[in-house]
Amino acid sequence: MRILSRKFSRTSGCLLAAALTVAFLPSTANGSPAQASGAHGPRVSQSAGAVTLDVPATRDSPGYSLSVPQSGQLALTTRRSGHTVLATGPDALRFTSGDDSWQHATTLTGWRWRDGVLTLTADTTLAGTTVEARVTPTADRYRLDWDVKGAGATRLGLTYGLNSAGHWYGHGETTTPSGGPYTDQPWPLDAGQVEQDDFSAASYQMVDPFWYTQSSAGLYVDTGDTMDVALNSGGDGLGRFTVESGSTYKATVFVESTPRNVYRDYIGIVGKPRQSDATYEQYAKPLWNSWAQFYTNVNQEKLLKYATDLHANGVDGHTIQLDDKWESNYGNMTFDPKAYPDPKAMSDQIHAMGYDFGLWVTLWINLDSANYQYAADHDYLLHDAADPTKPCTVTWWNGTAGIVDLANPEAKAWYQGNLQKLMDTYDVDGLKFDTRFFDDHCTGRDGNTRTDYQRLGSELADSYDLQGAGIRVHWGSAAHQAGFVIRQIDKGTGWDSLRAAVSQNLALSTIGYPFVETDMIGGSSGQPAPTKEVLVRWAQTASYMPLMYASTSPVDTIDATTGQKVDYDQQTVDLYREAIARHERLAPYIWDQVQNSLRTGDPIVRPLFFDFPQDMAGYTVGDEWMLGPAVLSAPNLTSADTRDIHLPPGRWYDVNRHTTIKGPTTLKAYAAPLGVTPAFVNLHAKGAVEALRALR
Repeated sequence: MRILSRKFSRTSGCLLAAALTVAFLPSTANGSPAQASGAHGPRVSQSAGAVTLDVPATRDSPGYSLSVPQSGQLALTTRRSGHTVLATGPDALRFTSGDDSWQHATTLTGWRWRDGVLTLTADTTLAGTTVEARVTPTADRYRLDWDVKGAGATRLGLTYGLNSAGHWYGHGETTTPSGGPYTDQPWPLDAGQVEQDDFSAASYQMVDPFWYTQSSAGLYVDTGDTMDVALNSGGDGLGRFTVESGSTYKATVFVESTPRNVYRDYIGIVGKPRQSDATYEQYAKPLWNSWAQFYTNVNQEKLLKYATDLHANGVDGHTIQLDDKWESNYGNMTFDPKAYPDPKAMSDQIHAMGYDFGLWVTLWINLDSANYQYAADHDYLLHDAADPTKPCTVTWWNGTAGIVDLANPEAKAWYQGNLQKLMDTYDVDGLKFDTRFFDDHCTGRDGNTRTDYQRLGSELADSYDLQGAGIRVHWGSAAHQAGFVIRQIDKGTGWDSLRAAVSQNLALSTIGYPFVETDMIGGSSGQPAPTKEVLVRWAQTASYMPLMYASTSPVDTIDATTGQKVDYDQQTVDLYREAIARHERLAPYIWDQVQNSLRTGDPIVRPLFFDFPQDMAGYTVGDEWMLGPAVLSAPNLTSADTRDIHLPPGRWYDVNRHTTIKGPTTLKAYAAPLGVTPAFVNLHAKGAVEALRALR
């Protein structure tokens, strides 16, 4: 194999004017990328201004180039067909060392082309220190690995100019200055500001280190370490992706012809779901969970009245799930005898109404629980990261706790034994697992990492019926392949939270979790009870999601801020029932989409541009979505009686007006009073006949 390399003089700045080129057989990358071959494979050239890597198009990929300037600050510019699709920003490759101040790569000092890897070296702002970056290209992506040489780095980061790639998507649930992830979820990401310094596999927020763009580029950071991710922070127009570690920074940049193909490339790495943990009935009917109805002010009498009122008013559902505050102490796995004098009778009455019965559970054991000392004495708890000789303690919304260590087989067996005894004694059909399986204050047993604990948590949860409540595991193949329903983080009860719930489902769906539901219909974060209008609109919105996750009863509820009863009127009940009935009619179509996701990994809920990538207007639409290929949902997410609706190219059947519309077009001031949920069927899409049967 020939080697082509050059070193540049820092003093003379002389550059070769003639291009030098070499071809090679490409290496492979994760996720079965498309392959280039033979003499038509990638090549490297040096010209007057830059070192350029060219990767030709193939039948399945559009080809791209990566150029690095030979003068000025180190930068990486990715182009497709001559147009920039992704470019680094200022201080492109940056790091900290020693005093923790930021340093960065400066001028390219040399490059080498060997065995399909382009190695770049550059000076830095820290004396005696260089950066070495290695680029390994294949037909639809390149791997970018880089290190700091000559100093012990503590953090490494990549910086991109957001506008180089158009709009940005992915990430998952966002922390934002405007209330995210609870009341805000920018769509696209660059439309707001994201500032997330605890972005990791241990985060309670559903996040993945994957981003994709309007230009059909994508970024995947392959790490198990905590990241600090900032997108447009302070309106700076930059994406900063920092890994809190000095180890090799490992990233993959995808270059495709559509955003959906970038998504599929990522699924090729993390894997598609091997199953769905929810049954057909759980997709078809709502789950009723007690949390937002009562929060922790719940008991046996209240839960039974809740179930009875729903049943008497014909508000359908498959399960009544008792959430937080049934235990005598957190971690005891025993009912509070004052609040629940006869749990078995309660379970029996719920079953007699035709519902399954479920319980909220956690691996977090409070220090005042009878089980805490037993677990600590038997080494069943995660150890403290700062002092591994003692159990790790974490503070949460219910006190201070230790966490059962799932990497200890004896601890897992003990925990599951307690669960099984509870379920057998009280005829409990399923469980809702809450809180995290790991915390960054803790250390993993026997070298197990944050990602390993996501896997261990997935394996535990997969042993039980999760009743459509799903579980919040993420970051890694185990989480993606398990096929869990994904429930969102708690939302507020206002219009902003409803809008955030919609865009958050778009985000979660398109980082590889197809079986999504909004947070509990009406919200669940302890704010005043939702208004009639918000509750009804949320139910209408959820009727066009894969699953309906419900709590606040349309009959009546309790305002968590005042303790006062809130009665809803008969129209609230009627419109809520109508939303449930529509969802049940859609269930055969939705179930077909579930099966398609199992085959392909494609999302069920997806942005308009996944199906219509050439329709530029769709890249900023965050209040409409495709439910599979045939149904476009555009519910009213505001207090107004009208809304604008964008329809992509095609022939669309308006399910409310019973007319056919040719797109692309924007329907201005479409009338959508409280009883109307705008939706359209793409008449030429797969599944259109089934969708029309449900919605006409």
